[in-house]
Amino acid sequence: MSPRIWIRRAYEPPSLVDGHRVLVDRLWPRGISKTELRIDTWARDVAPSDELRRWFGHDATRWNEFRTRYRRELEAHTGAAAVEFAALVDRVAAGRVTLVFGARDRRHSNAVVLREVLEERTSSPTKASTSRASGE
Repeated sequence: MSPRIWIRRAYEPPSLVDGHRVLVDRLWPRGISKTELRIDTWARDVAPSDELRRWFGHDATRWNEFRTRYRRELEAHTGAAAVEFAALVDRVAAGRVTLVFGARDRRHSNAVVLREVLEERTSSPTKASTSRASGE
């Protein structure tokens, strides 16, 4: 796990050491206000598509396939989603980022997959600069 990328459930209180807090769900977490959540960015365009999210349904037996499909979605982003993803890569390169998510299951959430992809992108300076240059 990267010391630069943390994940935290939306229902946990924010911490002073969270760094830049990014909500990575397409939908706002139920029953929590903007004041309580205290996010800096809402990166809904890098969240799994509605179709993928509904298919997964937080069913742990579908986890491996979800990971594969979500990674494929992240790699295929264009337009605003690609810009949002590149900004997230840059933010991670600049300092600590906490990916905030609403799911109950900490081990089987889109934040886990997104953290893996961000770690891969930011572990190599070449990959990070290539993604920025190409608009990925």
